[in-house]
Amino acid sequence: LSICSRTVEPLEYYRRFLKENCRPDGRELGEFRTTTVNIGKCSITTADGSALVKLGNTTVICGVKAELAAPAVDSANKGYIVPNVELPSLCAERFRSGPPGEEAQAASQFIADVIENSQMIVKEDLCIASGKLAWVLYCDIICLDYDGNLLDASVFALLAALKNVQLPSVTINEETGLSEVNLKQKNPLIIKKHPVATSFAVFDDTLLIVDPTAEEEDLATGTVTIVTDEEGRLCSVHKPGGSPLTGAKLQDCITRAITRHKEVKKLIDKVIKSITPK
Repeated sequence: LSICSRTVEPLEYYRRFLKENCRPDGRELGEFRTTTVNIGKCSITTADGSALVKLGNTTVICGVKAELAAPAVDSANKGYIVPNVELPSLCAERFRSGPPGEEAQAASQFIADVIENSQMIVKEDLCIASGKLAWVLYCDIICLDYDGNLLDASVFALLAALKNVQLPSVTINEETGLSEVNLKQKNPLIIKKHPVATSFAVFDDTLLIVDPTAEEEDLATGTVTIVTDEEGRLCSVHKPGGSPLTGAKLQDCITRAITRHKEVKKLIDKVIKSITPK
């Protein structure tokens, strides 16, 4: 397989590999790239929780900043979680500096939906005093190096960073009505569910490959992202257009996503255990 055919006819080049049930990077169709996660101080020191995730060459960092604010009038007993995905021009040639492009906006919306649908954090748990004070968690997810499958890496980084958050205890002084923050006493966030995303690229409307690179995404006839939690519950199916999937194919994706969930959860638990003071 000459390099020239890869540049001139990349799709044909790929098809020759896919026929043999492998990919140009040596992976099998159902194989993820090497996945690593760093949690905590090694990522962003100014954040209340942070994590760095690498999925092959795709590198995403997530920092969580906790601030105090008044709850919204219509949800007086709830805090807020505000995710934001950034694709700076330094992460790939296809992105430009300036306001967030379509892809970044779509990713931010996807993350917001995952937070909502999975119920990973119960927003009532972020409320300190009903109608008066609640936590706002600003979750900034920044792509440092883009080589496909942004969504899987982003959900993983978000979950790992939230697992790292320690919130100081806050009380409201009865007499003054002011909040008092005790930085010496910190509690971890209560994470109820652990959503994990698993993305697939669809080739020629029928063939599914897992964890696509940027090149594979560009050549694919569609993509689909399945989000599951630790109970194997489906939290969301994200399919932005492209070729339709049969029920059987979708079921294959869900089965693979449930297996992937176990792998990711094991990885997070292992890292958290290694950084927890004995």
